[in-house]
Amino acid sequence: MGEVSKERPPTLQLIDGKGNFNQAGLDSFVKDVQLGECGLSYAVVSIMGPQSSGKSTLLNHLFHTCFREMDAFKGRSQTTQGVWLAKAVGLKPCTLILDLEGTDGRERGEDDTTFEKQSALFALAVSDIVLINMWCHDIGREHAANKPLLKTVFQVMMRLFTPRRTTLLFVIRDKTKTPLEILEPILREDIRKIWDSVPKPSKFETTPLDTFFNVEVTALASYEEKEEQFQEQVLNN
Repeated sequence: MGEVSKERPPTLQLIDGKGNFNQAGLDSFVKDVQLGECGLSYAVVSIMGPQSSGKSTLLNHLFHTCFREMDAFKGRSQTTQGVWLAKAVGLKPCTLILDLEGTDGRERGEDDTTFEKQSALFALAVSDIVLINMWCHDIGREHAANKPLLKTVFQVMMRLFTPRRTTLLFVIRDKTKTPLEILEPILREDIRKIWDSVPKPSKFETTPLDTFFNVEVTALASYEEKEEQFQEQVLNN
């Protein structure tokens, strides 16, 4: 488990890097954050994206959680291992936040996608909103880092019993001077092409993307280079 902040609720490593589920820790977490008082009135938000793309930083600013953040002075290495859980501060209904291990990390190697697929399936099965963290410079690129992740997301969604129509909120990080109204159509076309290319069961062969997902797009300035602008945009989104 992560360290408990005096000002903020605790974080819990719900699933470790080997895929082991922390049932005992979850039981304690439920009591610590008084989750039982929420009943069935709660929401789940998760985040996926490349390693060291600022996922934990974004969650901490959005939800006042205290997930461990990357130290830029120590290089871009793996910070989040497995799946971490926290409760958002000051939100109603009660909102649980899942911080997933970054994709494309060198620690697992390019051929080891088993954990990535399993964690994506878990997140899609339980989340109302999935944030897809992606780099602005990847939009429109054929070999962008987010494309394997999207293929994984779309493939594992087929393994769920029925469409859930989860909201996918694409967060474009380190936005350049290119306006969002130009970036968004390019991104949506990339998403559609990836969806069309993913093999589907016969009953879903012609099913449009919006049967499974509600796609939304937003953009943020660089946290490292334009921190004040980043914080302002987080508050306004």
